[in-house]
Amino acid sequence: MAPSLAATPLPSTASHRLDPSSSSFVQLLRSLVRSRRVHLAHRALLLFRSLHASPSPPPPHFSLPAALSAASFLAALPEGRQLHALAAKLALALAHTVVANSLLHLYASYGLPDTAIALFRHIPAKSLVTWNTAIDALASNGDHLGALGLFREMQRDAGLAPDAYTVQSVLTACAGAGSLSLGVYAHALLLRELGGDGDGKAMSRDVLINNSLVDLYGKCGAVDLARQVFDRMPKRDITSWNLMILTLANHWCVRDSVDLFDWMTRVESVVPNTITFVAVLSACNHGGMVEEGIRYFERMVSEFGIRLRIEHYGCMVDILARAGFIEEALDVMSGMNCRPDAIIWRSLLDACCKQNAGSELSEAMAKMALDVPDDAVSGVHVLLSRVYASAQRWKDVGMVRRLMSEEGLKKEPGFSSIEMDGLVHQFVAGDTSHPRSKEIYMKLDEIDQRLASSGYKPDLSEARMVAGMDHAKGAALRLHSERLAISFGLLKATAGEPIRILKNLRVCKDCHTISKLISELYSVEIVRNRQVIFLWRPKAKIHNIYI
Repeated sequence: MAPSLAATPLPSTASHRLDPSSSSFVQLLRSLVRSRRVHLAHRALLLFRSLHASPSPPPPHFSLPAALSAASFLAALPEGRQLHALAAKLALALAHTVVANSLLHLYASYGLPDTAIALFRHIPAKSLVTWNTAIDALASNGDHLGALGLFREMQRDAGLAPDAYTVQSVLTACAGAGSLSLGVYAHALLLRELGGDGDGKAMSRDVLINNSLVDLYGKCGAVDLARQVFDRMPKRDITSWNLMILTLANHWCVRDSVDLFDWMTRVESVVPNTITFVAVLSACNHGGMVEEGIRYFERMVSEFGIRLRIEHYGCMVDILARAGFIEEALDVMSGMNCRPDAIIWRSLLDACCKQNAGSELSEAMAKMALDVPDDAVSGVHVLLSRVYASAQRWKDVGMVRRLMSEEGLKKEPGFSSIEMDGLVHQFVAGDTSHPRSKEIYMKLDEIDQRLASSGYKPDLSEARMVAGMDHAKGAALRLHSERLAISFGLLKATAGEPIRILKNLRVCKDCHTISKLISELYSVEIVRNRQVIFLWRPKAKIHNIYI
């Protein structure tokens, strides 16, 4: 809660010493905003209101941007909309570039990228800052493909050369979209920007930019490039170490991940934080290292004095549950200093499904998950329906699906995306919207024939929601989005080039199996990126990792 504003008097606009129309009050207003402190940002808004209620207010194009910045910092949308209305009344909302840019930033900060872009489209004179703000509005709010599209539009239509701020947002978007080639291009632009005239401002962002590069290459499956950037960083902060530890963990380099943590703490004497231990526990989880996970979990408190958070409990529960230690996972939950969230209960329910723990225990887990307020409850229903399907309780499967329909719940749609020729192509299950769908499905037929010749048998348990004949279940598996993305990748990829797949959901076991087989049959490297990376190398040992 912000401190009471009444406790600190504002400068009087009626003072005989200072005219509110002078630049002194505008400078004071800007100083309050730049402080980045909540109570001073509140005072900035009150000062702005006081100034513009005076007989001789300062020029609004000087004071409005500062007031809008204060509203952005406070996420004060009602006040921001009032300021927008004032700017429109004064014909400044679109005509004055600085005011327009401040409005874009306001709506982006409040998580309204569509509103920001709608405003952006109506700004007649767009500066580089305007484009940067719009691109960042999309990138920071998760519309990575939209941000990359706007970046291309800026270069193609506006003819503007990007600066380091542009590249920073583009790197974020490339990391989110899994766009490696465009990320490499952005990296090249960045090197040119930093290597030009030795601009000190650009160099001052070195740690932040390099952290973005580590994140980009890690999320795109280029772990060697991520490590190269990390090793060459002239200066690292704790975020740098956290990103590299998590990147290694997510690329099944679990031993390298925990070794880097040990090097960080014992050799570099860097003090880990809560996020560091989420990364280390994730490495133990991906590698199935139960004993190591328990040891790091205990060291958090005993050695580093870090207060356990729900993310740490979630990792520990998942480590134990995936290894089949469901009772031990429940013991960890009983000792939590906070209430388990739906994610933890779903993790246990998922383990019960995979360990065939029985419908009774699974039903109890599902009930606990549904009792926790959470918007994403559809995943619980899906898991429970799978438990019933495994037990051949088709009536209960139908009941769960009717319940989902009645409550308007929908399973999160899975998609797989692949980057080719600088463009990101997305597929959903059974997708026929791609311009080359006919060729993709013909390639898929060829893949199926080669898989069958190699002795592959589909894992029909992954289609257990289909209660019909086995051929119907096999057809459902065949249409999974990942297979379509791999098929498209085989059509387009050049010899020796890896196929990089980005998924938004966990891969099913059958797709995991066929991906390894396709890697061997077609002598192609396949990199899959969700939060866990699966990497297959042709003519090399297949690494057994948890999925």
